[in-house]
Amino acid sequence: MFALGTALVGGAVLFAAYATAAPVPEPPSYRMSEYRGPTPATVDGRKGLTTAEAHALWASGKAAFVDVLPRAPKPANLLPGTIWRDKPHSDIPHSIWLPDTGYGALPPETEAYFRRGLELASGGKKDATLVIYCLRNCWMSWNAAKRAKSMGYSQVFWYPEGADGWAEAGYPTELREPEKRD
Repeated sequence: MFALGTALVGGAVLFAAYATAAPVPEPPSYRMSEYRGPTPATVDGRKGLTTAEAHALWASGKAAFVDVLPRAPKPANLLPGTIWRDKPHSDIPHSIWLPDTGYGALPPETEAYFRRGLELASGGKKDATLVIYCLRNCWMSWNAAKRAKSMGYSQVFWYPEGADGWAEAGYPTELREPEKRD
């Protein structure tokens, strides 16, 4: 989609065409591939939080923040004896990190891990306020927010700018380890 604009420069009117991104429609189900790319503005019709709104919820202490960014896997072809260190992960302070829980289809053990993580984050209350995020332009958080709602959580908020928007706004971050799996 293109739009036209005009500008007055030195007495001459200049016409310029510039591209405007068409809004991404909200799909009826989970995104199953190509997880990095423009996302819709809403999850199940509820608009995503702005960075200011996410920060206000965080500052109030009345919301649990859930990061679903995948964890980089250990390379399968490492030579024996090679030391592997996971990449450090920073996120919004006091979050719970549930890596790999934002894919469109989850194996049963990963879905159970996500369910346990949400129970921990919510204190077992289905009406607890949950803010789910990942990175900007990441469908993982969109999928996870939709999945949390399907699990009966009624106060699920999606923060589409994620850790990127948070850090760019100058808000604090902290190193995080993933929530333990059973």
